[in-house]
Amino acid sequence: MSGLRVVPAWRHGQERLYVCLAGGGNVAWYDRDSSRVNLLSEDREADVLRVLAPFLTGEVTVGPPPVPTSVELTRLALHPDDDLAPNRPGEALHIALDRDRAPARRLRPDPRRRALAAEQAVGEALDGLEGAGWRVLHSLPLPGGARIHHLLIGPGGLFCVAALAVRRQRVRIADPMVTVGRAAPVPLLRTLRADAGRASFALTAEVRPVLALAGTGAADPPVTPPPRDVRVLREADLPTLTRLGGVLKPADVEALHALARDRRTWQRV
Repeated sequence: MSGLRVVPAWRHGQERLYVCLAGGGNVAWYDRDSSRVNLLSEDREADVLRVLAPFLTGEVTVGPPPVPTSVELTRLALHPDDDLAPNRPGEALHIALDRDRAPARRLRPDPRRRALAAEQAVGEALDGLEGAGWRVLHSLPLPGGARIHHLLIGPGGLFCVAALAVRRQRVRIADPMVTVGRAAPVPLLRTLRADAGRASFALTAEVRPVLALAGTGAADPPVTPPPRDVRVLREADLPTLTRLGGVLKPADVEALHALARDRRTWQRV
């Protein structure tokens, strides 16, 4: 008898099977997703494979745990308070609404809730791109109280995405002014370009601005001429960004994502 036992566990959403000694302590683990058995003690390889045999499927790689990359080491060293990756879409609005609730009897809906719904819808659409080699961060704080709604990083480059709630309202764009329905026009494109520029400075890489129209029935806005260097997309059209490629390699995407998720990166812009 080898005295080993198999203990299943979940880590970062992935299933692992740990091979443990009877008295405690791990000697190996099996990652189902990567089909790899990581050995902490090479002299127990035969015993480990024997006890894991009922769980192994297909070809399996066996060897010592891979050495962490510099990106992984940076992520592991990042203090949880400085890690922006867990931010939800509209994180800042979530906090503001919890701290300063609108009166129960209000003649008009709180506009912050419409803005939150727009960021959530756009964020959900962008999160759906992660399976295609893209990474997304939400609600990145900038000095002075500004923030980037969403930062998209992938093979096609980097994009600063601002969510705009429209919901069946007419949108008129006359660069840099944007008008939604009967509301007063605001220089939204100027602000978006400025945020993209600050992101470019922080990440030392080109970041392109995108205005995402969020809401059921959002129509293509009348734009004459098209805004200079700003993409205007409906929420449903955001996946078209995945057609862009040839700008960043996977290692570059991960390195930029590791840099962008660090709160300290944005404190100098």
